Amino acid sequence: MIDILFPKLHKEGYRFLAIAAAITFILLLISNFLGIISLILTIWVYYFFRDPERFTIQDENYLISPADGVISQITEVDGPNELGLEKKKYTRVSIFMNVFNCHVNRIPISGKINKIFYKPGKYINASLDKASEENERNYISVKSSNGQEIILVQIAGLIARRIVCEVKENEDIKQGDRFGIIRFGSRVDLYFENFELMVKPNQNTIAGETILAKRK
Repeated sequence: MIDILFPKLHKEGYRFLAIAAAITFILLLISNFLGIISLILTIWVYYFFRDPERFTIQDENYLISPADGVISQITEVDGPNELGLEKKKYTRVSIFMNVFNCHVNRIPISGKINKIFYKPGKYINASLDKASEENERNYISVKSSNGQEIILVQIAGLIARRIVCEVKENEDIKQGDRFGIIRFGSRVDLYFENFELMVKPNQNTIAGETILAKRK
């Protein structure tokens, strides 16, 4: 129960929580009403940066969700041209994270980080399809131990202004490992091939736990 009420805080959240708490203290000295409003916002900041433990299947025959949120789109597309994959066809699952979701991102399959590419961009609503092509985003190519290439894309949203990537190229990673966070509303795209879908649009997902696809 304590872990539910007071989950662990991601390291990115300490600075924002301290700022929010300081503002709340000052506003309480000025006005109880403003102080209470600020206190509510401070609690929201704490829960936005929550980093709960997750229990991953640890099976390379499955892809697990890289993000909490709702599946906004499933489509067949060309691979990202930023990674030179525009001539290959992939299934893309897009997961939209609103400002109430946990924003810690997790690795969908064990393997090695093959390539990371960051691209500046706009900050349109991350739920829109064109966000995949126009918004600020960070590409992560993962090569699984069974040879599958999985592409993760962290996409900044309307409010988000910072993509945090916590892995490096050539780093060995395990299914369910944390790989980053996107601050204040965003989206994660997952590109893959040779896996059979086990989810559908508008389905809610839990990072590190929800199974998205099974190896064919």
